[in-house]
Amino acid sequence: MFSKACEYAIRAAILVATASMENERCNVKVIAERTGSPEAFTAKTLQKLSHAGLIVSSKGPGGGFVMPPRLSRTVKLADIVKVIDGDALYTGCALGLPQCDERRPCPMHDHFLQVREDLRRMLQNTTVHDLATGLKEGSSFLVR
Repeated sequence: MFSKACEYAIRAAILVATASMENERCNVKVIAERTGSPEAFTAKTLQKLSHAGLIVSSKGPGGGFVMPPRLSRTVKLADIVKVIDGDALYTGCALGLPQCDERRPCPMHDHFLQVREDLRRMLQNTTVHDLATGLKEGSSFLVR
């Protein structure tokens, strides 16, 4: 459903937000290890999130990435998806066909409309803070 980059970005944002709840910063290496993402790939993903204002980056000794609780309460999963994957999740064909709309629907078009709308609603209503809280409390996990 999401690209690998988007999956890693969501995991990274949750991890950074969770660490920030404890007033900790995360560096690229730690984020890569804890999210199961290649380090170079993680760096590029974090750079995109930082440029979009979804996480905060600081350089130098004691630097790293943070997502203060006030920010994590406003950043929605939809924001991350938009930065990493654009709007293809909402507009693309379920079967990946280049031409699919109401006038010329693919076989899954009508069935996928409700799924897509439910997904949009969930992504727009779920904050990173919501998911970080579950991780902090131990009711959810990023790695097994």
